[in-house]
Amino acid sequence: MAPGFGNQASLIYNYYMASTFSFDVVSEYNIAEMNNAIDQAQREIANRYDFKGTKASLEFRDGGKTGLTAIGDSEYHVEAILDIVRKKLATRGVDQKVLDMSKQPATANFKVTLDVPFKKGLDQDKAKKITALLRDELPKIKAMIQGDAVRVMSPKKDELQAAQQLLRSHSFDFPVDFTNYR
Repeated sequence: MAPGFGNQASLIYNYYMASTFSFDVVSEYNIAEMNNAIDQAQREIANRYDFKGTKASLEFRDGGKTGLTAIGDSEYHVEAILDIVRKKLATRGVDQKVLDMSKQPATANFKVTLDVPFKKGLDQDKAKKITALLRDELPKIKAMIQGDAVRVMSPKKDELQAAQQLLRSHSFDFPVDFTNYR
């Protein structure tokens, strides 16, 4: 019940508060699932026959777990390690677009090292791409940029589900996730 109002005001308050549904579009990853995927990948690397006696390893690049460091004897080993990581991410439901593959591997002392940061957060350009797509494809939906998220609102849940399907099917170069369902 709305504070300080009668029963009729409470009904009106509840009607307007429940008449609009929303969710937020963010570009994040589940840290727990990422930990599990990397742990599984590390175990597989330790047990694989083709990595026995090599420098092949995989570790988080810092304490904040904002990226990976893949080390191998050759670029083939590094690519094989990243292939294992991609498979483990897929089985854990983590979007592979979270891996920023823009850096080149570095070779020194007979080992190849590749630093792979994780993509996280929506900057202004990415948020504008999302709002423009929603505005063009689903004009009944309202999308607003709010910091590092895009709030999507509609009076119908079906329209919000259509928006989620549209965003999932579109090939952005960054991961897209949905939070704050209301």
